[in-house]
Amino acid sequence: MAQIYTCQSPDELSTIAARLIEHHANKRIFAFHGEMGAGKTTFIKKICEYLKVTDTVSSPTYAIVNEYFTRDEASIYHFDLYRIKAWTEMLEIGYEDYFYSGNYCLLEWPEKIVNLLPEEAVHVSILVSADGSQRTITF
Repeated sequence: MAQIYTCQSPDELSTIAARLIEHHANKRIFAFHGEMGAGKTTFIKKICEYLKVTDTVSSPTYAIVNEYFTRDEASIYHFDLYRIKAWTEMLEIGYEDYFYSGNYCLLEWPEKIVNLLPEEAVHVSILVSADGSQRTITF
């Protein structure tokens, strides 16, 4: 059953991030859907805070993937697939090494590689209200 949260400020994202990770404690691949400016990167930053990432979290728009480390020195991979032109580009970067590493993989613009996403990936939708004052987050 889908969980739906309404968020009116970035401060509320910390609680939603915790619920997402706690609700899907055995999952490691999260696909974030939303239009440009919906807040995907901001939400991923809150998830990384919850997971105790020690690095600065930023969008890997040009690098495609950033690796962050937690206090326990575990890796978390943050993908921004916006600039991917074909899903085959993921083959070139060795996506399987990331997806099947057992580490968290947080993907922005996953619709670019939908055929490569594992069946167990958790899909997170972020919808912006018409006036831009709130976000509806569903997973």
